[in-house]
Amino acid sequence: MPPRKIIIDTDPGQDDALAILLALASPDDLDLLGIVAVAGNATLPQTQRNIRVICEVANRRDVKCFAGSDKPMSRPLLTAEHVHGATGLDGIDLPEPTMPLQPQHGVDFIIDMLRSHEADTVTLCPLGPLTNIATAMARAPDIIPCIQEIVLMGGAYFEVGNITPAAEFNIYVDPEAADIVFRSGVKLTVVPLDVTHKVLTTKTRIDAFRAFRTHLGDVVVAWLDFFERFDVQKYGSDGGPLHDPCVIAWLLEPHLFSGRFINVEIETQSPLTLGMTVADWWGVTDRTRNAMFLKDIHADGFYALLTDRLSRL
Repeated sequence: MPPRKIIIDTDPGQDDALAILLALASPDDLDLLGIVAVAGNATLPQTQRNIRVICEVANRRDVKCFAGSDKPMSRPLLTAEHVHGATGLDGIDLPEPTMPLQPQHGVDFIIDMLRSHEADTVTLCPLGPLTNIATAMARAPDIIPCIQEIVLMGGAYFEVGNITPAAEFNIYVDPEAADIVFRSGVKLTVVPLDVTHKVLTTKTRIDAFRAFRTHLGDVVVAWLDFFERFDVQKYGSDGGPLHDPCVIAWLLEPHLFSGRFINVEIETQSPLTLGMTVADWWGVTDRTRNAMFLKDIHADGFYALLTDRLSRL
């Protein structure tokens, strides 16, 4: 089969960086049409810089990189420098990127790519707030039937929230955008905290990247050492959860995951539960099922995939 065509929409973030590297390391499986930055973990000037830094770490200056939305659709921007550092990609000093940022707005790129390809041939992979995706849908509703699938990192059910007691960060930053996407009718796969909190960056797993003895391996180790400190302190765990690479791993080896096709809706009103992914896991309502909501992952298999693929870069 030909490689699956994907667009990554992201707000790097050290875990976003590893997701991008995993996609770049899998050219036989994934045809990366472009990477679009969105404001989220950091502001847009930082995230559009970071996607290019990541590509240059992988020696992939040919990848088309775009700047998208600089704020949520209808709310002030909330960022997460307390997790990811001042640049959004702290942990190691890297040169400023020299590869160009494409002049086209990222939302327009998404629209154009979906219109220029046959229907059901392009998968969108949002790793941050869903602002760009929802804006594209609102601006050009004709693209909605063209999307093959959206595989996103966001939300939670059993783990509940990581930015508020009820909400996961990516959904909470722009709940109105998430609501648009979850109501769109597009085939949707959700990788929530319930999965990502099961793939911890233990010392043994980080040492596997250290064993590369390459510049890329050293960068990955530095990113993970910085990134995990927040969650280790917060959760008292043996490592930090590695969220966003799970999206790419699902595309590559879906047998590593399990979940249910259920109804998921987004809370946009309540001050107590704003941004909550209200997941009808037990089927207690008659609301229409709209998402494959993942719950479990084979953690060792995930890290075996990630380590093997990144070793090829």
